[in-house]
Amino acid sequence: MKLPLLKKKTVTEASLSFTFTRRAMVVGGLQGAIGALLVGRMGWISVAENEKYNLLSESNRVNLTLIPPRRGWIIDRNGRPLANNRTDFRVDLIPERVTDAENTIRSLAHLLALGDDEVERIREELDKSAGFRPVQVAEKLTYDQFAAVSVRLPDLPGVAPSQGFSRNYPAGATVGHLLGYVGAASAKDYEERKDPLLITPGFKVGKDGLERSFDRELTGKPGAKRVEVTARGKIVRELTTRPDTPGNAIKLTIDAGLQEYAGRRLATQSGSVVVIDCHNGDVLTMASMPSFDPNSFSDGISHLEWDMLSKDDHVPLRNKTLQGLYPPGSTVKPMVALALLEAGVSPMETVSCAGAIRVGNTLFHCHKRRGHGSLNMRGAIAQSCDIYFYQMAQRIGMDRIASMARRVGMGQKFALPFPSQSFGTVPDPAWKLKKYNQKWQVYDTVNATIGQGYMLINPLQMAVMAARLATGRQLMPNFIFGAQRPAPASVGVNEEHLVTIRDAMSAVVNGGGTGGAARIPLPGVMMAGKTGTAQVRRITMAERGGGVRSNASLPFKLRDHALFQGFAPFDNPRYAIACIIEHGGHVNRIEDAPMIAADTMTYLFDQAKAMEKLETIEKDWGGPPAERMARQMAAYRLAKAIEKGEVPPPEAANAMNAAEGNSATAATAAATAPAPEADDAPPPADSAP
Repeated sequence: MKLPLLKKKTVTEASLSFTFTRRAMVVGGLQGAIGALLVGRMGWISVAENEKYNLLSESNRVNLTLIPPRRGWIIDRNGRPLANNRTDFRVDLIPERVTDAENTIRSLAHLLALGDDEVERIREELDKSAGFRPVQVAEKLTYDQFAAVSVRLPDLPGVAPSQGFSRNYPAGATVGHLLGYVGAASAKDYEERKDPLLITPGFKVGKDGLERSFDRELTGKPGAKRVEVTARGKIVRELTTRPDTPGNAIKLTIDAGLQEYAGRRLATQSGSVVVIDCHNGDVLTMASMPSFDPNSFSDGISHLEWDMLSKDDHVPLRNKTLQGLYPPGSTVKPMVALALLEAGVSPMETVSCAGAIRVGNTLFHCHKRRGHGSLNMRGAIAQSCDIYFYQMAQRIGMDRIASMARRVGMGQKFALPFPSQSFGTVPDPAWKLKKYNQKWQVYDTVNATIGQGYMLINPLQMAVMAARLATGRQLMPNFIFGAQRPAPASVGVNEEHLVTIRDAMSAVVNGGGTGGAARIPLPGVMMAGKTGTAQVRRITMAERGGGVRSNASLPFKLRDHALFQGFAPFDNPRYAIACIIEHGGHVNRIEDAPMIAADTMTYLFDQAKAMEKLETIEKDWGGPPAERMARQMAAYRLAKAIEKGEVPPPEAANAMNAAEGNSATAATAAATAPAPEADDAPPPADSAP
């Protein structure tokens, strides 16, 4: 196929001019469009996004730092502070900003005179901490220490000195378990809340007790500080500061003076004292000792102190009032007697106690080996006769006893502002079948009726039981002053029966009963109560035959618990009290539950007299808790140092001191000896020997 020939295009000056003009228009249009876009973008940035970029540029020039808010105070019913704040200087480390951790820690240890245990704590926390979480180096610094760190900041990247407020607990260990303590927020806290305040150096959250339960109310609003900085982060000047807003104050029903007194009066024992207002159920004191000093925890407790507390056989880290569970022993006998009365048993009916009774194939003993003889209900409570209750309880059965126990507060769960509680046990046939898949036996009733076996109680429940026996009303414990609550319901028993029980409890203390040590030494003020002894070991028949070992001869953990519950005044109950001494064994009368309860009650009616006695007997214990804890810590530190070989043991140290003494004597003798003769003189300094 023959292709047609293409015609040759003629290029003229006009066609060239038209082509150039068209290209110029296209290029010009593109340039105009790009220019319009640039103008629009600049307009958008300068107008619509003005605030965004203004903030970005401002953040390069200005450093905004949050100021941790002061925590709200925790005060007692009279406005006295239980927890407040103090001004102090502190130093923290920000892990993600630290470049040479070892040199930084070494420098800080030198500047702040940190001990070895503190340095070890900082190293471990720095290794474990998330990058955003500050690690506390030291608090309560002097201004000179604070200034020494501040002027060296260019050489200490990651170090954050600050001036702020730290938590303070004026009563120390006596409020440790009641209030808890504060500490730096954990990584889990931050993940849950995503609040930048949680990673601000110096800010702390409630970790335990009421500090934890009321953390949101106690936490205020943070302040802010704006400072102008250079590109390298050097501060040029401070611009503005917005002050923080303190948290809300929490007013408790606690009496600060009584709380501190009860904690001190527990002496060297491991135990708890609870006092309740019989008018409304307000808890006036909830002391648990030994305890920890919350100031130490809030400041960052050392590993050495933590080790000492965790290994103490008196368990200072456990809140014995709410987390300790104990067999109530004979303190339940007034409750059992009330169940007997409600079941129709006459208070005048007598039982003969010969010292033991056989139930099935087991012989159950009374605490008095030769027996009490013939006793009615009043005498059985006053003398704490076990045989009376063994026999009577079998007549009415455990269901009625368990029902009464629950009505007076045993095993009851109270709505309290504490994160951790143990509620005790009121056993009955249905409970045993459900828990152990076993039928209830007669010996279970016999054990429970004297507060042993499966029955357990905590000190607060015991105080509630005393208050309900005193008033006949189902008072509920309360910790918030002025809280609105419904009127308590009646326990639902005959008032005459309550009068009988109160009279018998008065005989325990004032009528020659087992609780004579609980008498209040004030005219016109009589306490009614009930003592208790709870066994923690099984006494074999062989031991009974040869004589039961005394508690004083047993190791601490094998001694009986000593208990007391009561109320005063007997004829017009105003206060109810419970005291439990772990493994007290009634070994020391002054440090026993009845006398501790009596002295604590005395404080409520005559503070001067109670304090005078406490200050006298406290000298035999080595002073107040703070002094004893300081000596204990010093002794523990010395023991650890000896164990590590850092210091010689006492024998070696004494020998060394003796050797040093002999050397000193020889040196003194040489110094006072006559001058040597000329030929014995040393050669001149510039001559050869």
